[in-house]
Amino acid sequence: QVQVVESGGGLVQAGGSLRLSCTASGSILSINSMAWYRQAPGKQRELVATITEGGITNYGDSVKGRFTISRDNAEKTVYLQMNSLKPEDTAVYYCNVDLIATILPQRRDIWGQGTLVTVSS
Repeated sequence: QVQVVESGGGLVQAGGSLRLSCTASGSILSINSMAWYRQAPGKQRELVATITEGGITNYGDSVKGRFTISRDNAEKTVYLQMNSLKPEDTAVYYCNVDLIATILPQRRDIWGQGTLVTVSS
């Protein structure tokens, strides 16, 4: 089996920081892109940030300059450092991993269960 597990969510005051982690485990041959998405109550899921295997990053407009995505390929882990948090960042944050498994089906797009981030004003 292949799965990803997120951690690091919680309650923080506006202006504060949080760091999310997401680790993939199981029968994994290689990992392509890794990403964070978020979904606020009553809204559609939106892209927060992506990072390729080579470290090329891309950010949603609302988080540019405040959030940083990074990854540790050896640990199969992606991080999201969130600074200068705002109440509008409140959402469930989901990890997404595009990987090649050692078992069929090999190409997989895996979602985590989500971690709640709440930013109080």
